[in-house]
Amino acid sequence: MTRVAALVFALAVAALLGAADGTAVQAQTPKLFGTVGPEFTIVLRDAQGTRVTKIEPGTYDVVVDDRSPEHNFHLSGPGVDRRTDVEFTGTTTWTVTFGDGNYQYVCDPHATSMRGTLVSGTPPAVKPTATPTPSPVTAKSKLVLSAGPGFVISLKTAAGKAVQTMKTGTYTVSVRDRSRLHNAHIVAPGYNRKTTLPFVGAQTWKIALARTGTLRFLCDPHASSGMRGSAKVIR
Repeated sequence: MTRVAALVFALAVAALLGAADGTAVQAQTPKLFGTVGPEFTIVLRDAQGTRVTKIEPGTYDVVVDDRSPEHNFHLSGPGVDRRTDVEFTGTTTWTVTFGDGNYQYVCDPHATSMRGTLVSGTPPAVKPTATPTPSPVTAKSKLVLSAGPGFVISLKTAAGKAVQTMKTGTYTVSVRDRSRLHNAHIVAPGYNRKTTLPFVGAQTWKIALARTGTLRFLCDPHASSGMRGSAKVIR
C-alpha cells in the first residue's frame, strides 16, 4: 500500500507541475455556431443552442453550416471579416478573435432581410456624424441596371455611384441581365419595362421621366427576397 500511495502522490505532483509550466490540458476554445439556409434564415447560436446577441471579448471557433447555394454567411466587425462563398454548401470553421465592438452577420445577397447583430464586451462610444445628402443624378449621366448573377440588383451611374435621387429628364440605361433566374424591371411615373425571365444579355433603354415620384427597380421573382431598390425623382 505504501508503494501505491507513493505512486499516486508522484502522479499528483507531476500533474501540478505540468499545470504550472503550461503542459496541462488546455481549456477548449469556446464555440459559436452559425447557420444559413436552406430557407431565408440566418442565425448565430452558442453551444447550448441559444441565439447569441452578446459575448465576452476573446477568441472563439465559429462553426458555420451553410445549407444553400443561394445564400452565404458573412461575419464582420472590428478586426473580423469572414464569409463563405454564395455557391458553397457545407461546414467550415473559423478561429475568430472578437474585441470590444459591434459585429454583424448577414447573407450578402439578401442582406436587407437576412441579418443579425452581436455585441462583444463594451463597444466604444461613437459620436454621431451627419450623413451628407447625395447629389441628384441628372439626365446627362448614363445609368447601369444590373441583375444577377447572384441575388443582387443595382442601379448605378457609369462611374459606379448608387442612384438615390434623380432629376426629371430622359435617361439612357444600360441593362445587364446576367441570370436566367432573374429579370430586370423598372417602374416609374409614365414608364414600365422589363426583361423576360429566361433572357440573359444586355439591352439599352431610354427612360423619359417627366413627372416627380419614385422610380423602382426590381427582379420580379425575387423582389420579396431583397432584389429591389428605388430612387426618388425630383425636378
